[in-house]
Amino acid sequence: MQAINHIGIAVKSLEERLALYRALGLEVSGQEEVASQKVKVAMLPVRGTQIELLEPTAPDSPIAVAIEKRGEGLHHICFEVEDIRATMGQLKAAGFQLLSDEPRPGAHGSQVCFLHPKSGGGVLIELCQPAH
Repeated sequence: MQAINHIGIAVKSLEERLALYRALGLEVSGQEEVASQKVKVAMLPVRGTQIELLEPTAPDSPIAVAIEKRGEGLHHICFEVEDIRATMGQLKAAGFQLLSDEPRPGAHGSQVCFLHPKSGGGVLIELCQPAH
């Protein structure tokens, strides 16, 4: 793994929560809807990594479910990988539980996969292979 790609934060409203980050001097580098995940995202660069704000677009969105269970706040930590399929295979072979057998489309054309929080010591971990 090369670096932390981003830290995901679940929010009910991007616009409402962006006020804080803008007040801290951060600027949105990109916003988009990821229909396959039923979420809108806003990315905010912070010295070599990013904060990803995630707003659900449907009541059955994984983010909506997370907010319902735990409220707004830290959702996941994302590690950037060069070859997501190879990394998934290594983790699976080592006995770690993945939430999917195949990578899924993520924001900005990336491919993503999540590890079950039980495999991450209670932390939801995302793997991300950026689009090249």
